[in-house]
Amino acid sequence: MPTWYHAAQLLIRKRFSAGTQFDFNYTFSKSEDWASVVERNGLFAGSVLNSWNPWLRKDVSDYDVTHNLNFNGIAELPFGKGRKFGSGMPGWANAVIGGWQLSGIWRWTSGLPTSIGNGFQFPTNWEFTGNATAISAIPGVQTTKGPDGPNIFKDPAAAFAAFSTTRPGGTGGRNIIRGDGYFSIDTGLSKSWTMPYNEKHSLQFRWEVFNLTNTARFDVNQSSGNMDNAGTFGRYSGTLTQPRVMQFGLRYEF
Repeated sequence: MPTWYHAAQLLIRKRFSAGTQFDFNYTFSKSEDWASVVERNGLFAGSVLNSWNPWLRKDVSDYDVTHNLNFNGIAELPFGKGRKFGSGMPGWANAVIGGWQLSGIWRWTSGLPTSIGNGFQFPTNWEFTGNATAISAIPGVQTTKGPDGPNIFKDPAAAFAAFSTTRPGGTGGRNIIRGDGYFSIDTGLSKSWTMPYNEKHSLQFRWEVFNLTNTARFDVNQSSGNMDNAGTFGRYSGTLTQPRVMQFGLRYEF
């Protein structure tokens, strides 16, 4: 399958100095293809619905992400001996307050694409149903909390009315809906103590938190978007992110 990828990338980096370092990168990109997996990958994966005109399938890839931002950094907290605050504190106080280090990773992406299924209709290919066709502007494409759970659409009924089953010869609209993107903040707080009986021995404590804000982002690949399922149209059933998790660790080094 042919693929096309174009991107612009920005990287800002601060090497470690004065107790801090960080990387910030941003990618603006577009990925297109006929199918995002090879046709031999599975019975219902990557199939060309109209072999006479495979270009009908060209659209953004299943994994296309227009905007992708990442940040990671490390900062030594300015408390304790040799630091900006409390440089003259006694050893016992430094053992409690000094020497802490904060680290973190932040990631945000724009929404992932998906298609609306054609239902149990086979307009072009005897084996594969293809996608539905948009017959008007699709209203309210935004993740919304509804009475039956989260939904891709603000008004699922109005969104359903914007689609029709595809006519013979067509393949429908591929990846014309954008759902949630990914968002997560992971952080870590750590400190090391040098053992008083041997400078080559140390004890390290770490407290790590994954998905610090406990933010939910929903997975468009786990949603109900099908012309046979008007009652559950656009409803999400899974997430891209995991719930917040914390872990603590002690490590003795020698």
